[in-house]
Amino acid sequence: MSNLSSNPAAQTTGIAPTSASSRTGWILLVFFATAVGIFSLRYALPTVPLPSGLPNFLTRRAWLITHAVSASIALLTGPWQFLPLIRRRWLTAHRWIGRVYCAGVQVGWISSLPIAAHAAFGPISSAGFLMLGAAWISATTLGYLTARQRRWVIHRDWMIRSYALTAAAITLRLYMPALIVLGVPFPITYRIVAWACWIPNLFLAEWLIRHPTDHLSASETPFADHHTLHHPNPTPGHDEDNSPGMNTLEVE
Repeated sequence: MSNLSSNPAAQTTGIAPTSASSRTGWILLVFFATAVGIFSLRYALPTVPLPSGLPNFLTRRAWLITHAVSASIALLTGPWQFLPLIRRRWLTAHRWIGRVYCAGVQVGWISSLPIAAHAAFGPISSAGFLMLGAAWISATTLGYLTARQRRWVIHRDWMIRSYALTAAAITLRLYMPALIVLGVPFPITYRIVAWACWIPNLFLAEWLIRHPTDHLSASETPFADHHTLHHPNPTPGHDEDNSPGMNTLEVE
């Protein structure tokens, strides 16, 4: 494996999203993720301000608090994995942020199961949130495993999908008031949003994967050399921690 400084492709990409649209998208993502994440962390306080009025807050309070806090951690840490600056200059920090993110998703998914299974307004809502959880943990697990296998491009793609599902926490809070303002009754709104908060996000993730805003093609990706892009098993004798792209996330 070539080191980062000797990889020509690693020198061709900036330390931030390279196009104006990418930069704007990333800034908006950080804004909404920070706003929603910090607001949801209120559940970690001894007395919760503005608690949810849904039955799960009363009947499954511990599960809801655990889910809110762990999912907020994933929501807050995820966007920073998309910055090449962190990966290239502080790779150890990138790896640990990735591990924190994956832990947040894991705990968030486990704690979501009893909440989703008893979601308000019946089986349509429950099915939507349970499917979201299954897709969330699956994408994150595949992202983690492909990083362990040093398959950096595939890892990046799965983690884009993973964070798109994490961002359901954002889109849920955008769609729900919009539908209520349009006059849709709250029970119907809740059932719609249980599915709408994540399915369009996945379509957007697939579009980003297939139409990267970065000027590099997949074969020129800066976080692996040609060998590791096309051979999923690391070369014997290479230490995985010496690779230039463990837990890589990048949308530039």
